Amino acid sequence: MSEPSASSSRMTVEQAGDVTIVELKDRKILEEMSIMQIGEQLNAMVAQADIPKIIIDFTHVAHMSSSALGILITLHKRVREKHGQLRLCCIQSAIYEIFVITRLNEIFSISQSRTEALGDLA
Repeated sequence: MSEPSASSSRMTVEQAGDVTIVELKDRKILEEMSIMQIGEQLNAMVAQADIPKIIIDFTHVAHMSSSALGILITLHKRVREKHGQLRLCCIQSAIYEIFVITRLNEIFSISQSRTEALGDLA
């Protein structure tokens, strides 16, 4: 059972046991200011956790910039440094193609659904 934890204009954050679930709300993650805000909030979550377990849900996201991908790469590195786990889920096909082209699908653990991602972290 998950419980609401926090929310901002850019994302909703819930806790499911020791897993933090972040649902991105923006359809387009293209502007530098919104990318910086998302990055700061995600990095703060990693900094606060001893061993972070984070799922990022992309259900609403249809477009994202290379800067947003950069934020994810940095986040992945920080989570690994703390021996944590990061899962991405519900990525739409147009964005997933970018992950394949850039070979980021080989770096990130990507699940089809939030339920699958939670199962992977259990």
